Amino acid sequence: MTTNKRTARLAGLLYLIVVLTGIFSLMYVPSTIVVWNNPTSTYTNIQDFNTLFRWGVVAESFCFTAFLLLPLVLYKLLEHVSRNYAVAMVALAVPSVPILFSNLLNKFAILEQLENGDPTATQLPNDVMFYLHQFNNGNLIGQNFWALWLFPLGWLVYRSGILPKILGMLLMIGSVGYYLDFLGRILFPDYGQFGISDYMTLPASIGEIGTCLWLLIMGAREYPKAT
Repeated sequence: MTTNKRTARLAGLLYLIVVLTGIFSLMYVPSTIVVWNNPTSTYTNIQDFNTLFRWGVVAESFCFTAFLLLPLVLYKLLEHVSRNYAVAMVALAVPSVPILFSNLLNKFAILEQLENGDPTATQLPNDVMFYLHQFNNGNLIGQNFWALWLFPLGWLVYRSGILPKILGMLLMIGSVGYYLDFLGRILFPDYGQFGISDYMTLPASIGEIGTCLWLLIMGAREYPKAT
């Protein structure tokens, strides 16, 4: 197996870990447990599905760890295209990791409330919901970096000649859509009611999943040898 294929498949494996653990922890677990307009139901669900909630926290830690390593492996694969863009890619990706790990403290606070809080306290469900909202706010801060790192990654993929250009285009378009979604959620309190809000991050999702699968299954071609 060539050097690029090995590096690409390692990047694809890390990307797959990010995608699968992200879907589980950020989509499946909340959809099963959280009822955003009903703190009492949410509190009861966390009690009833406590193990699932805890596995969500574990999955997020796996996700963030893999995401720390992913841009470093991609740097090794793509620095030949442009070292400046490769450095920018890493610099825009890595800061999200400490933010997101710190953000997990909100979920540990929820577990602390369940274990040591007064179960008869009427404000307990509201406290739990407060921490869930704070967790979402922390993820929104992380989204700033999730959006920005995709642009240099997409440019590198597009210019590399070792991966399909369409993936690079989707990643760059996705970066813009992801960042506009980030701004929209901050600037407009009713942003979620806009029909377009459901589609702003779609190009990024297609581009990232497509890149993940291509790297994992197909690998990458070798760079042309200098003459």
